[in-house]
Amino acid sequence: MLGQRQTAVAWGCIRLGDAPFDQRVRKLFEDLDALLGEHRPQEAALEDVFVNRNAMSALKLGQARGAAMAAIACRDVPIAAYPPARVKQSIVGSGRADKTQVGHMVRALLGVQKPIQTDAADALAIALCHAHWRSSPAARLADRK
Repeated sequence: MLGQRQTAVAWGCIRLGDAPFDQRVRKLFEDLDALLGEHRPQEAALEDVFVNRNAMSALKLGQARGAAMAAIACRDVPIAAYPPARVKQSIVGSGRADKTQVGHMVRALLGVQKPIQTDAADALAIALCHAHWRSSPAARLADRK
C-alpha cells in the first residue's frame, strides 16, 4: 500500500503442501521471510486468531501465526493485529460479512478487475483495515491509553 490511495503491490498465497506439520510451519516462516526481504514492508498486520469449536485447529492456526509473527519480528517490522469482525467492518461495513462480500469489496477498493483468491483477499482486507485504522483519530486515542 502506497501513500494515501491504497494500491496492492503484490498478493498471493503460500502453499504448504502435505508435509508434516513442523515442516509446513518451517516453510511458512522461510517463504514469508523471503517475501519480507523482497518487499521490505515498514509495518505488518495480522488477523487475531479466531477460536472456533475445534481446539486442535485453533492450536495449529496459532502455531502458524506464531511462525508468521517470528518471521516479521526477525525483520524488525512492527506488527498490528485486528479482530476478524473489525476487518470485516472496515472493509464491508458489517462485522458479520462473508468471504464473498469481503473479496468483492477488496477488489472494488483496490480497483482490481481479476479475481483474487479468498485467502489473498482476506490478507488484503487486513492490510486495508490496518491502513484505515492506523491513521484514524480513534486509533491515535487508543495508542495514548
